[in-house]
Amino acid sequence: MVLQLSSQASHGFRNASSYDTHRPSYPLEVVDDMLAHLQVKDVPNARIVDLGAGTGKFTELLAARGEKYHVVAVEPHEEMRKALSAKGLSTVDVLDGYANNNAPESWEPTTKWEATMKEIMWSYHDQRPRFRHDLWRNVFDKQVSSTPFTIQAADPLFSLPLGEDSTKFIDWLHPDAIWGRFRSLSQISILEGDELAVGLGLDSAEQFID
Repeated sequence: MVLQLSSQASHGFRNASSYDTHRPSYPLEVVDDMLAHLQVKDVPNARIVDLGAGTGKFTELLAARGEKYHVVAVEPHEEMRKALSAKGLSTVDVLDGYANNNAPESWEPTTKWEATMKEIMWSYHDQRPRFRHDLWRNVFDKQVSSTPFTIQAADPLFSLPLGEDSTKFIDWLHPDAIWGRFRSLSQISILEGDELAVGLGLDSAEQFID
């Protein structure tokens, strides 16, 4: 099966430098905990595959660690790969590659600000599966529901038991950077002019900031 990047993703993430500038990085304690769960923390020269590496927000954190990991970063978007390669991470190999059926509606905002953010992000829906739709959980649920008699037929991808964890963190932004953050979302970045204003229910970025 030949996989192809959707036109929405290809167009929506074309400004990779803007994405890399405005998207947040990951808290170091989260990276540390995840690597510990994967049993590669403090393992020198471990080989790690970073699927859907994008511009390398996570990849560069792996490359900076003292374990000196050898990271294979796989990313299907050409501009994203170029932005990652331009970082010159010596222990990272950047490769072209695809994944299929990767699409948190379950996220419950705890402040008025978060509620406003969620409302705007969901105000434009282009009927495309995205991470926030939680469809990626189907891969895990299918395997967890398997029995010892059906596990091989389920074509298991992950070792058991499966686990999940979460960490809340705050990423402070200057008001001028808020619009840049929203424009880094692919479903918003493809909108222009009147379509952008109608899609978000806004007259301008200043209306949202106020």
